[in-house]
Amino acid sequence: METSPIPVVTVQTAPFEDQRPGTNGLRRKTAVFEGKKNYLQNYIQSLLSSIDLRDRQGCTMVVGSDGRYFSRAATEVIVQMAAANGIGRLVIGHNGLLSTPAVSCIIRKIKAIGGIILTASHNPGGPSGDFGVKFNVANGGPSTDTVMERICQVSRTLEEYAICPDLHIDLSRLGRQEFDLENKFKPFRVEIVDSVEVYLQLLRNIFDFSAIKSLLTGPDQLKIHIDAMNGVMGPYIRRILCEELGAPANSAVNCVPLEDFGGRPPEPNLIYATSLVEAMKGGDLGFGAAFDADGDRYMILGENGFFVNPSDSVAIMAANLSSIPYFRQLGVKGFARSMATSTALDRVAKAMKLALYETPTGWRYFGNLMDTGRCSLCGEESFGTGSDHIREKDGLWSVLMWLSIMAARKQSVEQIVKEHWAKFGRNYFCRFDYEGLEPRAAFYLMRDLESVMSDKAFTSQKFAVGDHVYSVEKADNFEYIDPVDGNVARNQGLRIVFTDASRLVFRMSGSGGGTGATVRVYAESFERDPERHNRETQVVLGPLIAIALKISNVHERTGRRGPNVIT
Repeated sequence: METSPIPVVTVQTAPFEDQRPGTNGLRRKTAVFEGKKNYLQNYIQSLLSSIDLRDRQGCTMVVGSDGRYFSRAATEVIVQMAAANGIGRLVIGHNGLLSTPAVSCIIRKIKAIGGIILTASHNPGGPSGDFGVKFNVANGGPSTDTVMERICQVSRTLEEYAICPDLHIDLSRLGRQEFDLENKFKPFRVEIVDSVEVYLQLLRNIFDFSAIKSLLTGPDQLKIHIDAMNGVMGPYIRRILCEELGAPANSAVNCVPLEDFGGRPPEPNLIYATSLVEAMKGGDLGFGAAFDADGDRYMILGENGFFVNPSDSVAIMAANLSSIPYFRQLGVKGFARSMATSTALDRVAKAMKLALYETPTGWRYFGNLMDTGRCSLCGEESFGTGSDHIREKDGLWSVLMWLSIMAARKQSVEQIVKEHWAKFGRNYFCRFDYEGLEPRAAFYLMRDLESVMSDKAFTSQKFAVGDHVYSVEKADNFEYIDPVDGNVARNQGLRIVFTDASRLVFRMSGSGGGTGATVRVYAESFERDPERHNRETQVVLGPLIAIALKISNVHERTGRRGPNVIT
């Protein structure tokens, strides 16, 4: 029996005032997306309408999610609206799952116009958690400021959206599904693909898999413990680390993606990845790692729970790129880091006589640098590192980088880190997060702090804490001029640089779920003397943190006794 074409329906709606995407797309409490009528539909229509109609007609897009609650329902809405808006083909991960690095990889591989990722990264999941919609553009990277502004402008005047409510797909069935639509000459096509395969092929071309496999299975087998934190990375860990590289199946834990991530925030740090920390403290394991929900962030631990600071991690990778076939073949062009990340990478760049770019927070700022051959490796202090193999930070790639370096150097994590410090010096670094602040209080805190820093007398000021005296060398509100297109990003964080290269940074974060504001305070101090490389980070940075608290009055102005999180 011949089926009739699926109708395209136009639905009247009214705009929402709060749909400006942030650093990582649009993030809100799940209840907002699920409970506010047309909230998701409005944003998806704004996103699709921001793409020029000529480019949109018949194009290919990628869709994936980290598996959090509401993802399946949202995926169906996206499919129905993509069809109604002229998209020709959607490529979707099996059961709707794709890691953020895999989405970037597939976009680039099939030359898609972009991809939609349903994730709120390391934020909690479940009905009471957070949800997010992120749009990656044709280079595989996050939306640029221009694209985000375009989406925002459409959202403010939106009066209707187009949808095919009778179109339903089976996310569990691999292969192609085609649908005839009313008034469309060509059928709309959906392809459900293996979530891991294309990404795995890319990794095979980057790393020496045989060297990593020998490390994990040879006579001096490195025992590892990898925690997927019940996010999207479970299938990737099992397929790549266990099946492909030979790690025992029991070395991978929490590998079943859960809608609420097992009731804990899927955040790979010392506070939330506690089961990994405890397992590593036992001393029987030589390497541990955890991933966030969508697989772009990671944490590395060595034997006895030795913690690798993310700022150190990217610097150590940079110093050891000759261990990786990909970089031996293509060469190394330059490095980049976010302004808030420690300057450890700068010291490696200087030693290697390579360019170092300092950007605002947000992976989108690295895209232009990589697209124009200026940058090979980049990183952020928020547990994200990546290279020009894709246009996203990449957690599993980072783990394979570390395993490759360990295989080449035949050293433990701790030995590698400490030898790096001995050669380049150690950058003590920490971050204080004040979350869920009243937005006006956070705004005025930052405004008044900038006013203090802008006073001419401030740049000659000295701060004495105990027997430490810190002299201000520079104080500013960080501004970035993109060397490729000349675009200027202003108000990217307040920073104070002292004459001994110590730094304080204050910035408002754009990666929350819409419940209050977050102010982050960063402290950094450089130590050349190897005899002083084994001190406690909080002890070393205590005087700087005291200065930060004094000049910002963050506790008095927010009513807080301390930060929510210290990393």
